[in-house]
Amino acid sequence: MTLGQAFKANFLGSAPQWYKLSMLAFLIINPIVWFGVPNGHFIAGWILIGEFIFTLAMALKCYPLPAGGLLAIEAIAMGMTSPASVYHEAVHNFPVILLLIFMVAGIYFMKDLLQFTFTKLLVKIQSKVLISLLFCFAGAFLSAFLDALTVTAVIISVAYGFYNVYHRYASGVPMTSSHDLANDEAVEMGREDLLEFRAYLRNLMMHGAVGTALGGVCTIVGEPQNLLIGHEMGWHFLDFFIMVAPISMPVLIMGLLTCATLEKFHLFGYGATLPGNVRSILLEQATRDEEKRGVRGKMKLIIQICVGLWLIIALGLHLAEVGIIGLSVIVLLSAFNGFIEEHQFGKAFEEALPFTALLVVFFAIVAVIHDNHLFAPVIHFVLSLKGHTQLAAYYLANGILSMISDNVFVATVYISETKMHFVNVLAALPGVTDAKALMASLTDPHLVRADIIAKLPEAIQQTVAMEMKQFDHLAVAINTGTNIPSVATPNGQAAFLFLLTSALAPVIRLSYGRMVMLALPYTIVMSITGLVATYYMNETLHFFGM
Repeated sequence: MTLGQAFKANFLGSAPQWYKLSMLAFLIINPIVWFGVPNGHFIAGWILIGEFIFTLAMALKCYPLPAGGLLAIEAIAMGMTSPASVYHEAVHNFPVILLLIFMVAGIYFMKDLLQFTFTKLLVKIQSKVLISLLFCFAGAFLSAFLDALTVTAVIISVAYGFYNVYHRYASGVPMTSSHDLANDEAVEMGREDLLEFRAYLRNLMMHGAVGTALGGVCTIVGEPQNLLIGHEMGWHFLDFFIMVAPISMPVLIMGLLTCATLEKFHLFGYGATLPGNVRSILLEQATRDEEKRGVRGKMKLIIQICVGLWLIIALGLHLAEVGIIGLSVIVLLSAFNGFIEEHQFGKAFEEALPFTALLVVFFAIVAVIHDNHLFAPVIHFVLSLKGHTQLAAYYLANGILSMISDNVFVATVYISETKMHFVNVLAALPGVTDAKALMASLTDPHLVRADIIAKLPEAIQQTVAMEMKQFDHLAVAINTGTNIPSVATPNGQAAFLFLLTSALAPVIRLSYGRMVMLALPYTIVMSITGLVATYYMNETLHFFGM
């Protein structure tokens, strides 16, 4: 092999050849358009956005960090943005970076408790409708306070462990021997039970994953983009929950009803049951695991419950930034549960840091959008709409983009561009000398907005109050739009993508197409419910006196 061939083989590793050629074409086209085409800056900017969305959509072929990172580096080198602008975006969104680094790692140390909970649900409850509802609700509740990726990882580990137990039993392979779970050739007994068990696990995995989306939209820590939006708006945990409740609560109720309906009437591939023979084997394994836990293991669970309560209280009362609370979880759980070696902490950060790096690449693309005013025509068009139509348009625009792209990226762009628009609106009012400073005060979580408005000239007080109220509602539309319709594909929801790329997916035959089909009824019901709730958001808030 020559050096040239080695370079070709190493470039983007095992990604398909067509993907590598596409990336090379992107890197060649961008400077040509930027420097050589009339009005090329605007066109090149939109081409870059399309290319970056392509890397996100093709995440199963190549993790977006190297490919998207190359596009970002080239954009900075060409002058589409500057390192200072990227740094400014990263610093501005530092609370989100803290969330990803420390909160996700903190929840890693609570895996024993989460695994214990889902194991009990799986082996103790025989009603498929009930266990599906519990998996969906548990995923929602936990994701509202914890991290959706970690909750999904725990559900996956429980399912993978139980599948491993039964597949070995059916294949006649002891637990101490190596075994290929994707290969059914050695299955000697209960092949029909194995197929039914696979379908059963597919159902539960999808219910649990959808549950993380149902709960993730509700709170400021449910998804990374929630904290990003909450940070821009100056909302704390309870503020955020109350603001999105007119949309998130109806969607949660309809999501749970959809779950029960799918299982009750065996629709869209749901309704598979756990064979009695499989249940007996899994129950025996759960009993053995319980015996192995011992007194120290039970004490660890008690500590995790206590720290979990501390987490909920600290978030609810906003005792510190979310990431700092996550760091306190790491300290408490490691100290009282005996994690004292460095390598034990390394694993806790493995899940979050790749996405944290990707998030900073997002900020580079956002800096390009800001510096070149790429979204100005889109934002101006949507904001030219009025009342209900404007809210619905925001919800749909964010929802459609989040289906094919990453919802964190979409939310980052929309909330920052929308905030910039309202800064310009404030700047046009008589008596406003520093619109940016005024917006900073109006969205400062430590200040009362009504007090800030009361200090303004009387002639513009009502206008400012109305504009900020509309900004609040648009922020809710961005949050719900990026969280709810994005369940349509694994590209939009990180938890779905995590499930699809896990070791469990191939052994239970969960492909991309099958996941989209299983998510389809949820997508339709939740998206329509969210759209209707967003459309009538003003009426709902007025009804509750808000």
